[in-house]
Amino acid sequence: MNDLCADIGYKSINHHGEQLCGDHVDVVESNEKTSIVVLADGLGSGVKASILSTLTSKIISTMMAEGIPLEECVATIAATLPVCSVRGVAYSTFTIVHIKNNETAEVIQYDNPHVILIRDGSNYDYPKTEMNIGGKKIYKSVIKLCEDDTFILMSDGCPHAGIGTSYNFGWKREEIISFMEMLVPVGYTAKTLSTILVDECNKLYNDMPGDDTTACVIRIRKREPMNLLFGPPSNRDDCDRMMSLFFSKEGKHIVCGGTTSSIAAKYLGKPLRASLEFEASDVPPIAYIDGVDLVTEGVITINKVLTYAKDYLVGNESYEEWSMKRDGASLICRLLFEEATDINFYVGRAINPAHQNPDLPIRFSIKMNLVEELSDCLRKMGKKIKVSYF
Repeated sequence: MNDLCADIGYKSINHHGEQLCGDHVDVVESNEKTSIVVLADGLGSGVKASILSTLTSKIISTMMAEGIPLEECVATIAATLPVCSVRGVAYSTFTIVHIKNNETAEVIQYDNPHVILIRDGSNYDYPKTEMNIGGKKIYKSVIKLCEDDTFILMSDGCPHAGIGTSYNFGWKREEIISFMEMLVPVGYTAKTLSTILVDECNKLYNDMPGDDTTACVIRIRKREPMNLLFGPPSNRDDCDRMMSLFFSKEGKHIVCGGTTSSIAAKYLGKPLRASLEFEASDVPPIAYIDGVDLVTEGVITINKVLTYAKDYLVGNESYEEWSMKRDGASLICRLLFEEATDINFYVGRAINPAHQNPDLPIRFSIKMNLVEELSDCLRKMGKKIKVSYF
């Protein structure tokens, strides 16, 4: 048994002038220790390529999750993909990384740029076995996982970046490896690493990508529990039970809400010290309690965290905002999005009269909605979530 887990993140940009991306990434988690990641790149770009890559990734990930052999998956793809009326072929390249029990990775590659593995801060040249399945040359590798192993999957849009502009022959594999060797040891999340790589490709394309470009990063890391307390319990007699459960959990502790932080301070027998520094105009200031890692205001702060979480799942455009700022919402984002793998929410059902104002947006009046939406976003980030109500 190990306490490792896989942090998976990806980002795509479309071929210039196209509405749809011809690359597709599909992630299937059969259980919390086994994941299948498929990056498929359809022939050409636009709608046809999008259909080809989506079908390919969905078929492979679903069939492999059911334990069906690779040969059958490839045969099914060949029989299923619609043939292009112009080119007369049905074609989509793919890269598969099958993480088993967070102990080994099976890497299967067909016609995509080969997966880069960064281990101990430098490129690791893993062995590959050549196979022939249905006339396709496929490479297979089985790799024993170590903590901080980082797999980088790419579509051909990455090495083609900058052809004819920044570089004569595109961004060479060795240069991409050097670029990633500098970033991986910093400890960025998989999502952030894939975002930085694709943004760099976009720069080399002068913001006019000549091909669909996708990067998917899988980072093997230790599990990191995190606990967030939000709101007082509906029954006052439950305060001590709620606090003892919350503070007995391993990992960092975040307390959100004015009344909640007063209850936590009283339970710990420590003073609650408010910060008088407004780090952001739209987020109330934080506070301090000895023995608590972060103390913030409640609904307004969590609503801001939810806004950042929704953006993180789409374009991750606000990354520079929450990764640098010192306000409560940004600090929570860094803990939940970047540090945590397992998050326990302790949510009090007490109703705050201040939130029942009909002039406030509807989501402010329902704390539960915030928690449900945020939990849903965090699950999509690959976090393990448990919510307890009091």
